[in-house]
Amino acid sequence: MELTGKILKINETKSYGSNGFRKREVVVETPEQYPQKILVEFTKDKCDLLNHFQVGQSVTIQINLNGREWVNPQGETKYFNSIQGWRIAVADSEQQGEDDDFLI
Repeated sequence: MELTGKILKINETKSYGSNGFRKREVVVETPEQYPQKILVEFTKDKCDLLNHFQVGQSVTIQINLNGREWVNPQGETKYFNSIQGWRIAVADSEQQGEDDDFLI
């Protein structure tokens, strides 16, 4: 899947646990009649992809939608979704003959 919009915020990389799991989040606003502010997370080595981008840039992000089930201690089942980015590039409308597509 693909998401296109303007970068509103890029968070710092955070590390979790003793194995050094890393996560970095970016917020993108879509260019629709009713714009949506979408949080996309990049994990592990993909965190470094965001180093090449700045707030205000229009980007296209390749994403995966992930869902999971969790049963809390009271026995209630809850469902969670996440949007995980794995590729990011300057949106076509901003490219001026250069390839700003970064992969790891």
